[in-house]
Amino acid sequence: MKNIDIETLTLKKLDLDEVKTLVSWAEKEGWNPGPYDAEVFYATDPDGHYGYFNQEEMIAGGSVVSYDDRFGFMGLFIVKQKYRSSGIGRKLWYQRRNLLLSRLREGAAIGMDGVVAMQPFYCKGGFVSAFKDERHENTGTIYPLDKHISLISNDDYEKIIAFDSHCFGLPRPQFLVPWLNIPGNVNFKYASGGQIKGFAVMRKAGIGYKIGPLFADDATIAQALYAACLNAVPGETVFLDISSKNTDAVDMTRHFNTRFVFECARMYYGQPPAIALHKVFGITTFELG
Repeated sequence: MKNIDIETLTLKKLDLDEVKTLVSWAEKEGWNPGPYDAEVFYATDPDGHYGYFNQEEMIAGGSVVSYDDRFGFMGLFIVKQKYRSSGIGRKLWYQRRNLLLSRLREGAAIGMDGVVAMQPFYCKGGFVSAFKDERHENTGTIYPLDKHISLISNDDYEKIIAFDSHCFGLPRPQFLVPWLNIPGNVNFKYASGGQIKGFAVMRKAGIGYKIGPLFADDATIAQALYAACLNAVPGETVFLDISSKNTDAVDMTRHFNTRFVFECARMYYGQPPAIALHKVFGITTFELG
């Protein structure tokens, strides 16, 4: 721990380069972000990322993203190693929570994904656990593709955004469109009768690939989409984050013999948005919801 006077720190809104720095810290923490995550996070809400500065040095930061003032999400909360256990994190976390509340409509909720060790602290700050998240690892393997699966095109975006809104709780095109367009992504849809029945986004991460979201009307469609993702990157490590409250998602990890990595919890401050959790087979991201 480095001695520092907390009262001398400056809270500042982060620019894109500083968000990139924060994401690089996340990589060092083992969170395994993707190489273009920072650009998408910043594009989602350019006013939604703040940090503490000791003179010119950024020493802590986190996201306070607003989705159309109707829902907020806190993530990317990191204090540089040498400044931990000094009270900086506690002060910054409460400042971020209060700042985000001030950016939202009255009564709007805030979500976050909290690691196990920090959940008691977040509960003291007004957050309540809704369900457990689990990260699972697998290896890309050749599977036969379901005939209903194809790559997502620009013409699909309107339907994809609408499907996503039922699973996330509200439309988020400001996030989803750049997320779909991350360089090197493999994005699949499951379509039948002219309707989108599910979709999956898989992006390159620091290690292997991450699937998120994976949203589907039912378990059969979800498994077909998951198999398509594994098929696209044979021999590569593939990560999927599920909600343990969706028992079909849990069954899917067993069916594909995945390896459990770690758990955290989705937590909410206030009344959470209505989510079609039975369709959530892969959480989008622990950083932005």
